[in-house]
Amino acid sequence: MNRDLESIRNEFPELERYELREGPSYQFELSRREFAQVLGTGILISLAGQSIFAQGANGSRQTDGADRLHIDTSGIVTVMTSKVDVGQGSRTQITQAAAEELRLPVSRVRLVMADSALVPDDGGTAGSRTTPATIPTIRKACAAARELLLEMALREFRSENSSIEVRDGVVIDPATNKEFGYTDLAKRDDLNVALGKRARSDVAITRVENWSVLGRPTPQVGGEAIVTGRHQYPSDIQRPGMIYAKVLRPPGYGSKLISIELSGAESMAGVTALRDGDFVGFAASTSARAEEARMAVAGTAKWETAEHPSSDNLYEYLRDHSSTGGSRGGRSGGAAKGSVPDGLAASKKVLRASFPIAYIQHAPMEPRAAVAEWQNGNITVWTGSQQPARVRGELSAAFRITTDQVRVIVPDTGGGFGGKHTGEVAVEAARLALAAKRPVSLRWTREEEFTWAYFRPAGVIDIAAGLGDDGSIVAWEHINFNSGGSAIATPYEIPNTRAESKSCDSPLREGSYRALASTANVFARESFMDELALASGSDPLAFRLRHLPKDRLRTVLEAAAERFNWSARREKLKGSETRGIGLACGTEKGSYAAACVEIEVDAKAGRYRVLEICEAFECGAIQNPLNLRKQVEGCIIQGLGGALQEEIRFANGRILNPRFSDYSVPRFKDVPLIETVLVNRPDLPSVGAGETPIVPVAPAIANALAVATGARIRSMPIRDGVFRSV
Repeated sequence: MNRDLESIRNEFPELERYELREGPSYQFELSRREFAQVLGTGILISLAGQSIFAQGANGSRQTDGADRLHIDTSGIVTVMTSKVDVGQGSRTQITQAAAEELRLPVSRVRLVMADSALVPDDGGTAGSRTTPATIPTIRKACAAARELLLEMALREFRSENSSIEVRDGVVIDPATNKEFGYTDLAKRDDLNVALGKRARSDVAITRVENWSVLGRPTPQVGGEAIVTGRHQYPSDIQRPGMIYAKVLRPPGYGSKLISIELSGAESMAGVTALRDGDFVGFAASTSARAEEARMAVAGTAKWETAEHPSSDNLYEYLRDHSSTGGSRGGRSGGAAKGSVPDGLAASKKVLRASFPIAYIQHAPMEPRAAVAEWQNGNITVWTGSQQPARVRGELSAAFRITTDQVRVIVPDTGGGFGGKHTGEVAVEAARLALAAKRPVSLRWTREEEFTWAYFRPAGVIDIAAGLGDDGSIVAWEHINFNSGGSAIATPYEIPNTRAESKSCDSPLREGSYRALASTANVFARESFMDELALASGSDPLAFRLRHLPKDRLRTVLEAAAERFNWSARREKLKGSETRGIGLACGTEKGSYAAACVEIEVDAKAGRYRVLEICEAFECGAIQNPLNLRKQVEGCIIQGLGGALQEEIRFANGRILNPRFSDYSVPRFKDVPLIETVLVNRPDLPSVGAGETPIVPVAPAIANALAVATGARIRSMPIRDGVFRSV
């Protein structure tokens, strides 16, 4: 090698260094020497099971997710997790958590994420589970390593002084001023002590009031490499001898390939052409050459097409193709309370409304990409995925090999938002790499991403509610067709409630999205709450507070309203024909959000724009306020897209707007003044923050528009009728 491994590690953090290794390709069955090449000389601590080097009775390597930490001789501690970073900041948060318990600065903790040959399986990155589930596991592991250091230090000092502590990775004996740190631990010969250590369930993790690393604003780990262009995303991965691929896609959904003539591509020098059922792909020295091969045979393909509905009749289609039972993305609302029919019958006033919700795309900055490399019947794939274990399973099934023969590596990826849970691009790249007998890079185009990736589910939501003589809600019914059951249960205190999520035969491929059905269900509920407030002659804030218990949701609603100065603004804008304010609140994944919005309307042009959004958010004890603020602001901006503009249009089995020139996502000009209020609850466990802040954005905008214009728009995006966002 031209440079030593440590210098490369310092320049290219974590997974990037794997692509810089020279010499033989990285192997699947890791020897101790090969493991040291990746992580450096030191000790690996097994915390809940056997070591990576422990052998089974038959001599096979046993890994059960036990291996969590590696301490090298320079005092750097490497922490391993299957979680991924798709821009949400988990690399920084997990590094902070480890540094807190190890009593190290963040700069001395390295994170290896989502490499199936190295890391334990912590599950995928979805459902806001990293903070409440993975972080505590890693903290316990690191606390156990800290206890090991103390134990070994006391043995070294021949001391029983239980008051000594680890500071900056070092234990100091107050009697002799001797030091013993992680560097010394990594050099010990009695590795059996380290490798046999287990993380006890009662290991003491640091209390919130004693945090010195967690709870503080911490810049993004690896941020410099990102802004200077040195970070390698999945699209950037290079392998020796690598070639590039293109895939021939069907003309529409449901199309079946009858025949194709590949000779035009096969006759091209340096081109590999492959047909495998309906899959047709091409690999060549450059993407342009692969595209030439694709175009050379595209005209010879004969397809059997299928009928397909249009977005023009989507909502009627969903109603006609629905069935009760099951719920996508969350609970169906639980058992009904009281009797909704009786409550409605006894109501002084009954209101009903329907809320159509469009399909939208995740629109990540980086479309799907994968590099696949076969070696001795084993496959390594570098790809962008939120579910490395799932991709590993898909590859195993596709090629009828064991998961031990599959290695999946996920570099920090350019966006996911719930849209990268599947491994189709990895399988496609692996198919072509097997045929070409060379590493293959496949990068989906934007049009492929917008057409063949899955979408946030569309839906239509029916709500009925009744008001009593005193203006309070006495009955509530919420029925969701297709978009799912997350956040479907009302948080308001109502004596008679019923919620149901109906599965439908979706005309488009659909799957997870940031907060999934919460955006739809909260949009419908909070929009309808304003309609009920108007019908009862109440202020929208007062109406909600009347029905909310004194809990966390009420707290964030009050915090947002106070910072926004709701009452004074409402009075000031009363009767205005150009300005309006609205609010909304919601809870999901154990966190709570409320937003207040002001909009400006140009009634003559039939347009409006959002001037300001103030959102309060609470997710328990805040672990990194800097990253949390970014998460909330990111959710708000993404929420603007679904609220104002984003909608997938389709007909005859084809997407009609599969590119950014036709599909509008928020631009800088669309971003209003944003103010975030972070409600810290150090008395409560920390939970995820990557999803819930999105849910109050759209209904708050719809409510503000209704106040300003008297026009109640019940669809997402909010642009029916004459009003359009600017």
